[in-house]
Amino acid sequence: MNPTAETAAAVRAHIDALYRSESRRVFATLIRLLGDFDVAEEALHDAFRSALEQWPSDGIPQNPRAWLVSAGRFKGIDKLRRQSRYDLHADMAGIAETESAPPDPDGDGLEDDRLRLIFTCCHPALAAEAQVALTLREVCGLATEEIARAFLLPTPTLAQRIVRAKAKIRDAKIPYRAPEPEELAERLPPVLQVVYLVFNEGYSASSGPELNRPDLSAEAIRLGRLLLELLPEAEVQGLLALMLLHESRRAARSGTDGELVLLEDQDRRLWNRELIAEGLRRVEQALRQPGFGVYSLQAAIAAVHAGASEAAATDWRQIAALYEVLLKLAPSPVVALNRAVAVAMRDGPAAGLALIDAILAAGDLVDYHLAHAARADLLRRLGQADSALGAYQKALALAKQEPEQRFLQRRIVELGG
Repeated sequence: MNPTAETAAAVRAHIDALYRSESRRVFATLIRLLGDFDVAEEALHDAFRSALEQWPSDGIPQNPRAWLVSAGRFKGIDKLRRQSRYDLHADMAGIAETESAPPDPDGDGLEDDRLRLIFTCCHPALAAEAQVALTLREVCGLATEEIARAFLLPTPTLAQRIVRAKAKIRDAKIPYRAPEPEELAERLPPVLQVVYLVFNEGYSASSGPELNRPDLSAEAIRLGRLLLELLPEAEVQGLLALMLLHESRRAARSGTDGELVLLEDQDRRLWNRELIAEGLRRVEQALRQPGFGVYSLQAAIAAVHAGASEAAATDWRQIAALYEVLLKLAPSPVVALNRAVAVAMRDGPAAGLALIDAILAAGDLVDYHLAHAARADLLRRLGQADSALGAYQKALALAKQEPEQRFLQRRIVELGG
């Protein structure tokens, strides 16, 4: 059978879509089957390469993911066999076990391979920064350059961090599994941190031409649901609620021209009421459980915003109070900045400006563009145009995301800059 050019193009487009939607799931299963990150990565690409070669003439298989897992597994086993011929210390028993392992590419629930992978990447034997970087790279498929920009690190530094983390997993024989019930409480915090960082990269991209990456946000929410099945504790519930409430505003965060729209200017009719309803329900459940913490409190703040029919109806007194509790529970300059903004909305821009100036004077957040943008906005509201212009220019110099840069540039133009 000789496929037409049109058919071949359609198959290639289908494979491209599969790569975007399924490659990290296939990769996670290949790690379970092959036991090695690098072998699994190479096997993944070999499998998709085989699909590009075979599917235009053979047709798309009924279960593409199972086909890709199977093809990748055989490619990986072949590589392990070749390596064993030149390695006197090769783990022949491990290779035999790999060959006999059941693929089960469609397993889900608590046995989800991506959930196993995220717990492996977040193993306590790894440094915290390595956990985050490895998970973003291996679970979510972010490019090393993207992760480096997010953490304001040189790309080679971040790449070495990932290489060392993989070597640690291999040399320490860290098991590829979800933790035992008695281990879950200790292992959970870094996993929640990673899931939220993935969500944030999807909800507000750290840099680049796009305001957001919906695929990453959707993946973080999926992982949040899986974690909740595994461990129905308050903070898991709170994190899922927080992500849902933020995600509910996605359609209103940019205009038809793709430009950034601030929360106070959003068309709230575009907010997803179904996500808000679920988010509010989960916030209530989280706050009724013992042990709620920072994610539940942030979700409670998001819930106050979600409950306001218009920006003017926002209960800033309650939001400021929640930030004060959050600041005591988990003090950080970013939480202090958010509290300052809430205080400005409650008590007036001068009160908030004094708090932001104190944060910057202490040396905190001097390289954080949102701190300067918030300060600029308060100065603008106070009628101090020249000072506001300078603050906006500092924010623009630090901003990495193009829609944010354009928004800040518009503010600068409005002020005559």
